[in-house]
Amino acid sequence: MFEVVILSIAFIFGIAARQLSLPPLVGFLAAGFALNAIGPAIGLPANAGPLLEHLAHLGVLLLLFTIGLKLNIRSLAEPVVLGSAFIHLAITCLLFTAGFSIFLSLPLDKAILLSVALSFSSTVLAAKVLEGKRELRALHGRIAIGILIIQDLVALAVLSAYSGISPSPWALLVFLLPLTRPLLYWLMSAAQHDELLVLFGAVLAIAVGGMGFEAIGLSSEVGALVMGLLLARHPRAQELSKALWGLKEVLLISFFLQIGMAGLPDKEALVFAVALALLLPLKGALFFGLLIAFRIRARNAFLGGLSLAAYSEFGLIVAASILPDWLVPLAITVALSFVIAAPLNRIAHRLFDRWEPVLLKFERQASHLDEQPVALGAAAVLVLGMGRTGNAAYDFFAGKGLAVAGIDSDPNKTDAQRQVFYGDIEDVGFWHHLDISDLVAVTLATPELESKLIATRELRKAGFKGHIIAGIHFNDEAAPLHDAGVDQTYLLMAGAGIGIAEKTWESLQQTTLQIRR
Repeated sequence: MFEVVILSIAFIFGIAARQLSLPPLVGFLAAGFALNAIGPAIGLPANAGPLLEHLAHLGVLLLLFTIGLKLNIRSLAEPVVLGSAFIHLAITCLLFTAGFSIFLSLPLDKAILLSVALSFSSTVLAAKVLEGKRELRALHGRIAIGILIIQDLVALAVLSAYSGISPSPWALLVFLLPLTRPLLYWLMSAAQHDELLVLFGAVLAIAVGGMGFEAIGLSSEVGALVMGLLLARHPRAQELSKALWGLKEVLLISFFLQIGMAGLPDKEALVFAVALALLLPLKGALFFGLLIAFRIRARNAFLGGLSLAAYSEFGLIVAASILPDWLVPLAITVALSFVIAAPLNRIAHRLFDRWEPVLLKFERQASHLDEQPVALGAAAVLVLGMGRTGNAAYDFFAGKGLAVAGIDSDPNKTDAQRQVFYGDIEDVGFWHHLDISDLVAVTLATPELESKLIATRELRKAGFKGHIIAGIHFNDEAAPLHDAGVDQTYLLMAGAGIGIAEKTWESLQQTTLQIRR
């Protein structure tokens, strides 16, 4: 009965949050508070209970394991990531600690811990927003994720320091874990796909990383992150992360329900949450200023700062362990920050376009780390988006002897020899400086409809008279693209079927010729 009720209420509140264009986890927190209020009246326990707490812990372990899978040590070492993360952490903690000590009369140690919990940004919200807009690999997305991982590592350090657990002598064996990487790689290959791959990831995160590290006196959260890190360089690491995504999300529902069921917010908790929500613009502005200081252009600094503005669910994980009295106020604060930040992130590009004249004034008058090309050489054909589709199109044009150039928002895909440049095609400023005088055709191979529409409108606005061809995923994408100025659309999945049919036809033709001979 308990499981039926909590799952049903969680689903109802999650759907309600989605209908309001809010992240479902806001609904799950609200569901927890609702269960806390009505639970005793319908015969349910007033608190989460051991089962829900256990499932919540498993969800946190899987979250950390998937973060480890995406961890790139080299990208974390970039000055803009390290500098922005630690300077923001120091300034935020200093200001919050002073405020809590003065206005709430908190002891210094509690004020510092509460400030640390509030200094983090939401990994879940930022990852979902960036992934939804296909911007995880864009420069501002990679910087944001790098900063989030640094913050998560700080949170794990705080949890470990306050866990009260003393490592055993066996903890030294952790330094030998890199030697197990060949075995882990073999096991991952042997697991192949589907359910065995999910089970393999769950065993590493929960059994080896979680229980294993606890057995030797170390944090289970650190263990889950380390096991993910060991597999981060495997070619199928992202496949494993995606395979675990659904399981992790379901288990994390228990975490947010557990927080809501910890207690109902009182007047003081609501005032605390509203006051901190009013500080969200300052949090995002501080990230914007730091990124500008590290020579990031205003556009990427704005998009990155906005994606990092919300308070973190990781702060709730910290609070659940070392600040239980503040768990409910922090939960309301995090939920309210999501309510504010989520809609703004969805219109982030439009907001920058509106405020661009003001924001550009803050740019440093120096070379920027994310400068974009203004010349494409002698290219007659331009491919926008250098994923699998874009690369195939690029190679086709090059094979036909055409002068071709490529643009992608992932700096790692740049290649001077192939004429593949870095560029954010959703950046209006990028189009203002791009030389398109020699172009005769443009192929739109980006995954997002919005980016195709922006590119088409800007090309036509700049006077481009050549052909624009767009690959689409769904039939209903064709009409708005044609209205924007695209000459022809191409249904990508249909194209794949045609390609397979052409290869089959060629084989049949060869077989027929051989029979005739």
